[in-house]
Amino acid sequence: MPRAYNDPINSVDSTVGEQIRTDHFNKTALIELKKEQFFSQLADVTSMPKNMGKTIKLFHYLPLLDDANINDQGIDAAGLSAQLEKTIIITKDDVAVATSGLTSFHAVGEGADSGTATTAAESAANDYFLLEGVFDTDYATTKAAVIALGWTVDDSIPVVPESGNLYGSSKAVGTISAKLPVLSENGGRVNRVGFKRVILEGSFEKFGFFDEYTQESMDFDSDSELQMHISREMLRGANEMTEDALQVDLLNSAGVIRFGGDATATIELTGNNGDTPSIIDYDDLMRLSIILDDNRCPKSTKIITGSRMIDTQVIDAARYMYIGSELIPSIKKMVDNFNNQAFIPVQHYASAGTLATGEIGTVDQFRIIVVPEMQHWAGDGAAVTTNDGYRATGGNYDVFPMLVIGSGSFTTIGFQTDGKTVKFKITNKKPGTEIADRNDPYGELGFSSIKWYYGFFLRRPEHIALAKCVAEY
Repeated sequence: MPRAYNDPINSVDSTVGEQIRTDHFNKTALIELKKEQFFSQLADVTSMPKNMGKTIKLFHYLPLLDDANINDQGIDAAGLSAQLEKTIIITKDDVAVATSGLTSFHAVGEGADSGTATTAAESAANDYFLLEGVFDTDYATTKAAVIALGWTVDDSIPVVPESGNLYGSSKAVGTISAKLPVLSENGGRVNRVGFKRVILEGSFEKFGFFDEYTQESMDFDSDSELQMHISREMLRGANEMTEDALQVDLLNSAGVIRFGGDATATIELTGNNGDTPSIIDYDDLMRLSIILDDNRCPKSTKIITGSRMIDTQVIDAARYMYIGSELIPSIKKMVDNFNNQAFIPVQHYASAGTLATGEIGTVDQFRIIVVPEMQHWAGDGAAVTTNDGYRATGGNYDVFPMLVIGSGSFTTIGFQTDGKTVKFKITNKKPGTEIADRNDPYGELGFSSIKWYYGFFLRRPEHIALAKCVAEY
């Protein structure tokens, strides 16, 4: 009888004897595709040289015609200021911005003397408080109320001559006409202006983690390429951590914030039955785009004029808006002011332009990119009473962001990199006599570690916008 394999799977042993392996093992690991980089690709990189510390600074010169250009250089023909100017800077940290859309405001007042200018500035501040829904008859009382809400009110800036920045950021025809720098035939010491700069600052830190393993895990594991796979996953994990850290910094750096529905703060975002749901509609996006236009935030894409392909639609020059997958239903249901569908799916213009990774379509002047790992604030919204079908955690509504990032609004800080990518340093020490010491006298333990530097440098917060809302289930 010849030697035969027979049928070991069905308990019929071969003529040689029992078989140990009766299955086929594919050593190729099931590898998850590398997650796309959605935010790192937007950043410029500022390289940090060695031996210069961990902080990098940059001068930002304020435009002449800007209320933030506060200086005392203005004089009249006699060398004296004809008018005095008082500025009160109001800053709101995650508080109501539903009307103005801005997180800061300069209340400017003018007068013939210090007292008159201060009174005018306080009146302008009160008008702004009223616009944002917080108001009392007295400036001091209103100031105390908004500070209790988390606002910052800086009225310590001294009174200065009013013409140092001419008409500042004003758009009023009368103000601009009155302050244009007209010269007489004889000239004279008139129209002197001043300039200011601010220092922008960023820093970076070192991050890292490690994995330990035994000699036997390498000798007897079913995957002979285990260490290679583990090293790859460490690198991908570090890359995702860098993306997450950058996303957190961008979400916390927005200089323009809007809230969905009637909400005026994060804690008011709601989906309760009987309340206006805190979702972002077409009007919200249109106003957000106007604010970014006024802030001179560049558009990332050009107008797509269509093509000869069937069903290609024209879309505006646009900025990229990043959302999580939870907000896809809200975006696709959006209608414009004529009750037409506002969302144009990507397939209707894809053949006529270049698409971004994750792009699903466009609304008004925003091209929508879905980020699978888009973060949100779990349970930071209003308390749930009768939920109309919106996501919530721990009895409060979840808050979801729509993030717009203008070109050049930020950079990452690189240390000893090629200026384009993060440089990860991996160290692998295998078990053996070389690694043996008093803590591991047999040399049975090895380790792999990875470390890298990450830093964020905010340059133009007014070019980063954030719309907060709730999301449907």
